[in-house]
Amino acid sequence: MSLLVKLAVFALVAYAAILLAAYLGQRRLMYFPDRTRISPAEVGLAGVAERTLATPDGERIVAWYGKARPGEPTLLYFHGNAGGLADRAERIRRFMAEGWGICMMAYRGYAGSTGSPSEAANVADARLAYDALVSDGVAPASIVLYGESLGTGVAVQLAAERPAAGLILDAPYTSILEIGKQAYPYLPVSTFLEDRYETRAYIGRVHMPLLILHGEADEVIPAAMGRELLGLANEPKRLVILPDAGHSNIYIDGNAGLDAVRQWLGELKLTHRS
Repeated sequence: MSLLVKLAVFALVAYAAILLAAYLGQRRLMYFPDRTRISPAEVGLAGVAERTLATPDGERIVAWYGKARPGEPTLLYFHGNAGGLADRAERIRRFMAEGWGICMMAYRGYAGSTGSPSEAANVADARLAYDALVSDGVAPASIVLYGESLGTGVAVQLAAERPAAGLILDAPYTSILEIGKQAYPYLPVSTFLEDRYETRAYIGRVHMPLLILHGEADEVIPAAMGRELLGLANEPKRLVILPDAGHSNIYIDGNAGLDAVRQWLGELKLTHRS
């Protein structure tokens, strides 16, 4: 056997090993949880309490819940794929200062929630969190579904099934498949990816006011994906592009992100009153 043939065989075997490892460990390449369970009080969040939701398959989902002021909406928030609830403490603090309620669910394996995350589990647990809010007396007309990054795919699927006052997508993608192709161009992602979060396929089924927020400088999920989803969505819809914002700093650099949400929610309240 010639040296070239040996090298070719070695390369094929090595590539096959990479493919197998990527297939078996694909969720480790997608989800980056901080498993540490931290209470809202430990990060200085007054008026926010920890709750746990029991899933039908025996897992325990941790959520942080702060009640809205009378007449204000409650954001049912689905976070991104890295970190945990404590990493969003500043966002929660700003939302609560506006009088908005917040219910932020930690995916399985995140922030004290048991189990392992997957698309099917995350969407099922989102339904559970929504139903718990309604059972607690929060009317669907007062619930605004909010998805951040990975959570936009969860929020869109829930919005296609459950009534709510509106939907906010913060750095949304058309599908995780497209993101995966960009991140791993050397892998046949289309063949083996299990959790695809096909937002493009669900957005047309959503019939509620929509706000899309995207940083023009986002290097993780390009703003072009937010623009594409806007074109596929039903009216009423709005896209706010933040020129200097990246992937996760729309509430850190200046007040443009918060201003956009505040204005949209204010218009939403006026619409419901009329």
